Amino acid sequence: MEHYEDQHRAEHEDSALIVNQGVQQPPSVNPNWKRVKRRELTTDEYVDGILSQNITILSKAITLVESLKPEHYAQAQEIIERCLPYAGRSIRIGITGVPGAGKSTFIEAIGEMVINLGHKLAVLAIDPSSERSGGSILGDKTRMETLVHNKDAFIRPSPSAGSLGGVARKTRESVILCEAAGFDVIFIETVGVGQSETAVHSMVDMFMLLQIAGAGDELQGIKRGIMEMADLVAITKADGNNILRAELAKTQFVNALNLFPTPESGWRPRVYTCSSVEKKGLTDLWSGVEDFLAFTKKEGYFKSNRNNQDKYWMFQTVNEALKESFYRLPAIENQLPDFEKKVLDGQLSSFVAAHQLLNIYFNNIAKKL
Repeated sequence: MEHYEDQHRAEHEDSALIVNQGVQQPPSVNPNWKRVKRRELTTDEYVDGILSQNITILSKAITLVESLKPEHYAQAQEIIERCLPYAGRSIRIGITGVPGAGKSTFIEAIGEMVINLGHKLAVLAIDPSSERSGGSILGDKTRMETLVHNKDAFIRPSPSAGSLGGVARKTRESVILCEAAGFDVIFIETVGVGQSETAVHSMVDMFMLLQIAGAGDELQGIKRGIMEMADLVAITKADGNNILRAELAKTQFVNALNLFPTPESGWRPRVYTCSSVEKKGLTDLWSGVEDFLAFTKKEGYFKSNRNNQDKYWMFQTVNEALKESFYRLPAIENQLPDFEKKVLDGQLSSFVAAHQLLNIYFNNIAKKL
């Protein structure tokens, strides 16, 4: 190689395009570096750490719960089962809103106020996963700079992992772990207005809709289903030149909500205006939250709602387990590509292919029994 370079240089001594040999660079990775495998925590260590309010172990436990690896499933379920007696003592609030409503800014502002009232706050923020790469930005911690450093706050962004409506598959289990760790107020922030709200509504005690004023028709684009689920509506960014528009939006929302039938809880939804930047209106809004909780507990709806949620998630877990069992069965994994090809080639209809795959699944399960 050196002989070739010398010969090449000699043939083109008068050329300005000669490239001299560069300085040899050190390797990009330290050749002496070795990966140190971390010791796996036992179930007892996980549970003891959670109950002693160790945030690091709580984070690891939630990661274990969110894992899709089959070997993590059994341990995660045991951890949840052992934490269950210490759960259920929090206020669970779902927070959603149109893009740009300032959900993260609002959560940080009201979160600090809630902590100052003596509460411990956990924020489970659902980040949308890319349909193409499967990745998530998980940027909520960067948007809640003050709250993330508060010792009484725990912020956990979780990828939606492509589940229905963008809701993280294990959010409900994460709520149980956070409650066992002593957090008595749980915020679940959803991706935005869409199907995810239906799933979040089935795991919270109260549903809060954030809306902005001055964006045209205030009710445009808000689905009736979302409005009917809302127990409280907050018009955000009610500051500066936007105050009058916020008050007008409040009137419009109050009139719209009065047209809806009374919710099952018996509570008539309220509308508030607030400014997360100027910290205005947050005290009144939180008083509305406390009024709602006092009302539903007095009427018995609070407890019956949680009972219905437990039943709902039992069936959801069964459905999810059956789905995973189906796709992980070797006989299905091996034959699925052939069935896909036959459907694409028009040799089988989608429905016939599905029934044949289900027959394969049930026959294999029957042989194991």
